[in-house]
Amino acid sequence: MCIGHMTRERNNTVKREARPFVRRIILPVLLLLAAVAAAPAGAQEISYFRIGTGGIGGTYYPVGGVIAQAISSPPGSRPCDKGGSCGVPGLLAVVLSAHGSVANIDAIGAGKLESGFAQSDIAYWAHTGTGTYLKKGRIENLRVIASLYPESIQLVARKGLGLRSVLDLRGRRVSLDEPGSGTLVDARLILAAFGMSEKDVKASHVKPSPAIDLMRDGELDAFFIVAGYPTKAVTDLVSEAGAELVPIEGPEIDALVRKYGFFSPSVIPGGTYQGIGETRTLSVGAQWLVAAEVDEELVYGITRALWNDATRKLLEGGHAAGAAITLDTALDGIAIPLHPGAERFYREAGMLK
Repeated sequence: MCIGHMTRERNNTVKREARPFVRRIILPVLLLLAAVAAAPAGAQEISYFRIGTGGIGGTYYPVGGVIAQAISSPPGSRPCDKGGSCGVPGLLAVVLSAHGSVANIDAIGAGKLESGFAQSDIAYWAHTGTGTYLKKGRIENLRVIASLYPESIQLVARKGLGLRSVLDLRGRRVSLDEPGSGTLVDARLILAAFGMSEKDVKASHVKPSPAIDLMRDGELDAFFIVAGYPTKAVTDLVSEAGAELVPIEGPEIDALVRKYGFFSPSVIPGGTYQGIGETRTLSVGAQWLVAAEVDEELVYGITRALWNDATRKLLEGGHAAGAAITLDTALDGIAIPLHPGAERFYREAGMLK
């Protein structure tokens, strides 16, 4: 499939399929759409490229918005060398708020998304048909554009409950995130490492934003979120209602890291959230996945735009996690094939033999 030469029928199909998947299109994309509307008649034909992210309270969504802005250069945009867009000519990238890693991967496999963000562990399981995809089967058309940044598994608790360990969650009201999210998968693995399951907690399955509302109302004791820190949802909760981070550590976690190589020990520095000290936890890598069928030339252009100097400035100014998105770490933790377009870019950059 050549995204760069979509027919009008394909564009209409894209819009129809996107509706149930979209919650909100971020402001930069709306501004780009305004630029498209202002383009003169007969201008270059526009093509669309969707990026599935996560809930609006997490990190995927805002980071996806910055990247969508960086790789877009719809008709009517100013040239890169004149202070305008340094994206792919004619491309409008649209960021979608979705259910996270598993949902994004499934949508790519089903042809409902061109690309999406996902955790490295979920991507590996999906491509190999192991782990959580043992019964679902392989998704063979998954490819990688880049490894973006490490994501910390954050266990957020209502202040004053005295939760000091994962074991203290027993009998508590805990949100493990929505079905289809990578967070839910990891939360289950962490509980299992301590000899627990969802039956040992009063489990609910909501995204961080509604989980915060439940915690404010005293209806939830803790929730898991996998995201780069600082996470807006957690920052808001800490500042408005008070919250604590529960360490995810101990010999049980050491054994989990040995069993699953995609987990890494991690530390959330003290002061990341107001009044919360250094907290030990786990991390996984956030990766940008794309369907193998997407045109090689398009993915090459997208990868080149991602690592443009202008994008560097956008990433650093757009979100705290943006500083961790660097070309030097673009290939870290990748356990499934690169897309040929991305591979060509990294080869030309001297990063692949």
